[in-house]
Amino acid sequence: MATATTEKHAPPRLLERYVKEIVPALAKKFGRENRLSLPRLAKIVLNMGVGKALQDKERMKQAAEHLGLIAGQRPQIMKAKSAVSAFRLREGNEIGCRVTLRGKRMYEFLDRLINVALPRIRDFRGVNPKSFDGNGNYSMGLTEQLVFPEIDPDKVTFTQGMDITFVTSTRNDDEARELLRAFGMPFREGTK
Repeated sequence: MATATTEKHAPPRLLERYVKEIVPALAKKFGRENRLSLPRLAKIVLNMGVGKALQDKERMKQAAEHLGLIAGQRPQIMKAKSAVSAFRLREGNEIGCRVTLRGKRMYEFLDRLINVALPRIRDFRGVNPKSFDGNGNYSMGLTEQLVFPEIDPDKVTFTQGMDITFVTSTRNDDEARELLRAFGMPFREGTK
């Protein structure tokens, strides 16, 4: 029986693919020899804005629990920085939760998102290829958390959307688009 210290975990599938296939392909496409100048994924940020948590405190607890199951790490509860009377919002109210994924967890989440969660979306035709911010970062939204297999639909009392932001090392949207396409991100056809 192997102990926890001697046991070696296999590296994430997309990380191996990045090193063996994607880096050489991007180097050839962009005409660069320096591997460090090529675009790479720096982090993935998952964010759930839970506006209904102001009326129902249980919603924030359940949303944070779901986000923790999806990401594989405990989410950070976000609090309002300023008061907005039109939204009945006071400074310090809990209004959302977020998780920042890096390293192995980031690649494992990306693999699950592309190969499991996105194909489970009803009437899915691909993600918007224009949702880049001009600095090489890509953002997308999901309307419900039930597309992830970690969430048990029988125990869910409400659906909650989330934003997913992919932060890359490049400042160029076209390079970031090629990187995400190489990972298998299903961009909608008809545009770049």
